[in-house]
Amino acid sequence: MGPIDLTEQLGRWSAGRGPLYVLLAARLRRLINDGGLPPGTPLPPDRALASVLSVGRNTVVAAYDLLHQEGRIVRRQGSGTRVAGSASAAAHDVTSAPVFLHLLEPRDGVILLACAAPDSPPPELVEAYERVLPELAATTGDIGYHPSGHVTLRRAITEHYERRGVPTEPDQILVTNGAQQALSLLARAFVRPGDHVLVEAPTYPGALEAFRDEAAVPRPLPVGLCGFEAAVREHRPTLAYSIPSFHNPTGAVLSPLSRRRLAETAAAADVPLIDDEVLIDLGFPGEETPPPLAAYADTVISVGSLSKIVWGGLRIGWVRAPAPVITRLARLRAVHDLGGDILAQLAAADLLPRLGALRRRWAEQREARHDHLLAQLARHLPDWDAPPVRGGQTLWVRLPYGDGTSFAQAAIRHRVAVLPGGGLDVSGQSGAYVRIHFLAPVDELSEAVRRLAEAWRTYSPPARRVTSPAAMAV
Repeated sequence: MGPIDLTEQLGRWSAGRGPLYVLLAARLRRLINDGGLPPGTPLPPDRALASVLSVGRNTVVAAYDLLHQEGRIVRRQGSGTRVAGSASAAAHDVTSAPVFLHLLEPRDGVILLACAAPDSPPPELVEAYERVLPELAATTGDIGYHPSGHVTLRRAITEHYERRGVPTEPDQILVTNGAQQALSLLARAFVRPGDHVLVEAPTYPGALEAFRDEAAVPRPLPVGLCGFEAAVREHRPTLAYSIPSFHNPTGAVLSPLSRRRLAETAAAADVPLIDDEVLIDLGFPGEETPPPLAAYADTVISVGSLSKIVWGGLRIGWVRAPAPVITRLARLRAVHDLGGDILAQLAAADLLPRLGALRRRWAEQREARHDHLLAQLARHLPDWDAPPVRGGQTLWVRLPYGDGTSFAQAAIRHRVAVLPGGGLDVSGQSGAYVRIHFLAPVDELSEAVRRLAEAWRTYSPPARRVTSPAAMAV
């Protein structure tokens, strides 16, 4: 594809706020994500595209560099720039996120340790559906469109926060189709092209994708958003995002004092702060459920979900925020989605106050599998650095040499999928890491470690580091 064809597809790429390279990267990213630029498509040389767009070459170079860091394009000396994901690119050990393709295709015998979520609905969920069927059958005078969420579930989530000591009203709750939709709505509401968003490094890559889709510039801080106040002065962010409870991917838990300091500092700086609480119920036995950041500042935006404590197939998430924010989000959602599944919302409302037994059973099971995975890694891969965690779903493992991206490619050839760390860290400091979940049954974890050990024995890192993609993972 030549530069003239590409500029026709780009359209009014420069419409918006922010540096030109960010706007250009945003439009190219959208074309790649939507299939307008399929895998393997050659992109124009820097100078050619700059000439056609009437911008400086540095603008094109910076846009290409940003997309290269995200793993969306491949740049090679002598062979030009292409959209990532072609067969030829894969043959040169440039990943197009093969570990995630298995979410869309048959497993083919691959053990998936990259995507962390329960693999079957618990009996409590089935029972909840059975209990609410009469309520659904008795429904009249309701067309079923509720962009803010069904009032029954909004009230149940309100009571859920009240039980945790956070006064809440139903108009502070928006129900979403999972936490990912919540993050996408928040990004759309608060971010404009070129805006800065403070994120932890590493962090949940789905959040990075949501911010990048709005052409934000993620600014990394250590886990816990350490250095928040100085970063606010330097970057003037429009949004901040944190996972203070059983952090994805490290498992870290922010102390109550640090939570208070972060929430109060964000409120004083007038920076909207997202508290991702998706993992908050995943502490091991004996671990107390951490307080939400909203307990320290009512301006905090809390995002919750039932996907990790119940089942990912129950597409129920929510946002708790000041009422004006909820109104704004509901209007955005109504344009694209008139509301979620009513039966699922009624079941979720029934289930929320009954989660205690499920939480305890699931905590014991996850702790046993966590301990088993650590023991297997210590036995078969003793050089790997795999610190234990107090809850959550994942281990954040540092490899003794090489990089996570090229090793993930070696692992997939041995039919086990792990998540390379580079795509979770916009600072570029996690290339030597992989994320591995411990939710699988113990016999499957044992077999996975055996395959990882075999992959490690044959692993030879590339001469130069391979850039890890900022691919979607959950």
